[in-house]
Amino acid sequence: MTVPVVARIGVLVLATTAFYGYVGQMVPQSEVQPPQETVIRSDLTTADMVTVGREIMDGKGLCFTCHTIGRTGALRFPDLAGVAGRAAERVPGLNDVEYFAQSMYEPDTYIVPGFNPGMPAINRAPIGLTDQEILCVMAYLQSLGGTPTVTLQTSHSYYAAPAAPGGAPGEPPTTPGEKLPLDTPSKPMPGATPVKPPPVKSGAPPVKQ
Repeated sequence: MTVPVVARIGVLVLATTAFYGYVGQMVPQSEVQPPQETVIRSDLTTADMVTVGREIMDGKGLCFTCHTIGRTGALRFPDLAGVAGRAAERVPGLNDVEYFAQSMYEPDTYIVPGFNPGMPAINRAPIGLTDQEILCVMAYLQSLGGTPTVTLQTSHSYYAAPAAPGGAPGEPPTTPGEKLPLDTPSKPMPGATPVKPPPVKSGAPPVKQ
């Protein structure tokens, strides 16, 4: 008995489909979830911020999509091992905090020699880290070869921290590269006598323009 060609093709198709369906079920399945928003408590210590900063870099920050820690060879972006020791010497006039801030808010301002631009500003979409989350990332970066000093009251050229409980409001530092609003009022020098404008006499003739 000869099996029709159409029937043989149908059996082959069914067998092939069943085989690949079986193989597909053997492959581990993983469900990708959107990154969870990080809750930054107001009482975080610097040590807590280091832990939170690493979590942000692993998750929402997507930092390890391009960066590595302790790897050599052909890398897309600079390896971060020991970055705390290099940060204060990368750009003249910038300490480690200011350098990290510039690298995250305006990453194309300074490009490490041997690498190409391409890192997005992480305070804007699609990453969109908050200023407090970025401070936590800074604390973690400081721990890579250095001693973390960043707190939630740390100000830098791109962010003025709010007032600490019982303290004075945070103000942007007066460091090179500072970005202050153009309408920032000037402050009188300590001990200076304020100059009062001369009194205006009533009935004075108008000044011609």
